[in-house]
Amino acid sequence: MSATSPFAAPQEALDFLQLNPDIEMFELFILDNNGVPRGKLLHRDELLAVYESGRPLPSTILGLSIQGDDVENTGLVWDVGDIDCRAYPISGSLQRIPWRLMPMAAVQVSMHPQQGMPATVADPRHLLAKVIDELKADGYYPVMAAELEFYLLDQQRDSNGRPQPARDADGQRPRATQVYGLRELEQIEPFLADLYSACKLQGIPARTAISEYAPGQVEITLEHRSDALQAMDEAVRYKRLVKGVAHKHGMVACFMAKPFDDLAGTGMHMHVSLADQDGNNLFASEAPDGTPLLRHAVGGMLSTLLDSLLMFCPNANSYRRFQSNSYAPLAATWGVDNRTVSLRVPGGPAFSRHIEHRICGADANPYLAAAAILAGIHRGIREQLDPGAPVEGNGYAQTSERLPTDWLTTLRALQGSAWAKEAFGPEFLKVYLAVKNEEYRQFMGEVGEQDWRWYLQQA
Repeated sequence: MSATSPFAAPQEALDFLQLNPDIEMFELFILDNNGVPRGKLLHRDELLAVYESGRPLPSTILGLSIQGDDVENTGLVWDVGDIDCRAYPISGSLQRIPWRLMPMAAVQVSMHPQQGMPATVADPRHLLAKVIDELKADGYYPVMAAELEFYLLDQQRDSNGRPQPARDADGQRPRATQVYGLRELEQIEPFLADLYSACKLQGIPARTAISEYAPGQVEITLEHRSDALQAMDEAVRYKRLVKGVAHKHGMVACFMAKPFDDLAGTGMHMHVSLADQDGNNLFASEAPDGTPLLRHAVGGMLSTLLDSLLMFCPNANSYRRFQSNSYAPLAATWGVDNRTVSLRVPGGPAFSRHIEHRICGADANPYLAAAAILAGIHRGIREQLDPGAPVEGNGYAQTSERLPTDWLTTLRALQGSAWAKEAFGPEFLKVYLAVKNEEYRQFMGEVGEQDWRWYLQQA
């Protein structure tokens, strides 16, 4: 296992058990390539053994479709007899989950480099650790943060079977956009109070909350971390926490990229900079567009955007988010303090200079999205790629070549990418592409080509 992501020592479990005598059950989970947590419910007396000798999980657990079906072409099903693969706990992930009815905690695991084979090659966390290690070997230490948008929906559909915003504290449903509305945050205060309390309990650095650009849409930022792997671990657990707290309040937290035809899509903005070994920001500059290194990083992300778009937009619904004047990106563009482009360099003091990657939908797997972003940055630095002039003004009005809005195009782009094969490895790509191609095949079998075109046009 890379030094970037050590497994937890058994003492962590012993300390937790001593401090939490009321906890009888533990959720053990691993994140699959679709960003779905999968695992088992363990009894208290099973926890220590997980830390001492790992927990066997079937190889298929990292080769499932988003519906939870085996994908045979991954090579993780019949070819290996659905073999047991050992996973070990991630340090710091053992935390109480206060939204459950019974006293309960959760622990996140990742596949062991040797004992977890053959599933190890499909573990998205391992992929991110690999990309981070390669950057560090060249003297670059990625600093990252995620900000995630989501809708708070009612558990009951409306009379037409459509999802609808959850009721506010006053009993009414939000109908107006009211972006940045403070009253809108007051109306969901019981939810927010429990959410921030749970984040504090789990050590997740939840910060600013805003009412986003649609009724019932919320965004909460997570503080940046000098350890990019930790930042994405926290993003993974945060999404799970939001869903759990929402369920406790009788609501559904929806991270779908485009749940409504006529309302704003839901994104996951990724903030990234590079530091040296001493923690100094290598993008820091009084110049608004940062250092030459920042420009090379932007150039690398733009040059690999199409090849990695499937990791940013992994589902059929993801592509409906791309539309003009929506605050979602449309093209391979960048700019300074400009929210009409894909890659934005925010304003602020020199020491805070960084890049905001605005392409991902909230449905993206944080590990895979971060891996693709950082691998693109590394390419830009190695090849000293020039991103061209930053876009000024309305980027939507200046786009000549837009991002694809066809799922198949991005599947083929990743499949045919020599850069992706080198950056991510053929073993990982085999599993990931098998899963996504099977999901595409099933989707097209359900909707057909004509209805697929109609489906996209509804955006």
